[in-house]
Amino acid sequence: MPQGKPEVVPDDGLSTRQRRNRPIFAVHTGAMKGKSTAAFGMALRAWNQGWSVGVFQFVKSAKWRVGEESAFRALGEVHERTGQGGPVEWHKMGEGWSWSRKAGTDEDHAANAREGWAEIKRRLAAEQHDFYVLDEFTYPLKWGWIDVSDVVTAIGERPGRQHVVITGRDAPPELIEAADLVVEMTKVKHPMDAGQKGQRGIEW
Repeated sequence: MPQGKPEVVPDDGLSTRQRRNRPIFAVHTGAMKGKSTAAFGMALRAWNQGWSVGVFQFVKSAKWRVGEESAFRALGEVHERTGQGGPVEWHKMGEGWSWSRKAGTDEDHAANAREGWAEIKRRLAAEQHDFYVLDEFTYPLKWGWIDVSDVVTAIGERPGRQHVVITGRDAPPELIEAADLVVEMTKVKHPMDAGQKGQRGIEW
């Protein structure tokens, strides 16, 4: 897309404005860090446009608060107090990190994930938010906790102008096929290669 202009304009009967304003379904996947960070950057732009933002985290511990959560909760308060930006909701739909031992059984976690997805489906049907971040959502799909075809159908048939971004490694092929925008984070270098652990302000 040189200078922000598409190289091909489809013969779809839409005006430039109509085509530009179609809702986006994006997937951020790949092994490298930055998938959620990029999604939250998009959510920040959405907030600035006055859009309602809904964030749903699926495998982060309820006790763990990432920096973006604190920032977006503060932005939600700014909106409530001044009317600037848009409303923000932040929900944790799962328990525990995906690579650590978790309390409860797999079925407990699967049930929590399914309940979370059911709530998102309800919100999509009701057009409750303008911008959704489904953070680490590829994991319950990969583990078979949530049916991929149900997700593809619900997002594909969502009414209105609702933007959806899904993050996480190993995005299923069906999800990638259905998305409008797919980014794969590929590692070139990482501080961990030199033995450096994650640090405040960078990883959280």
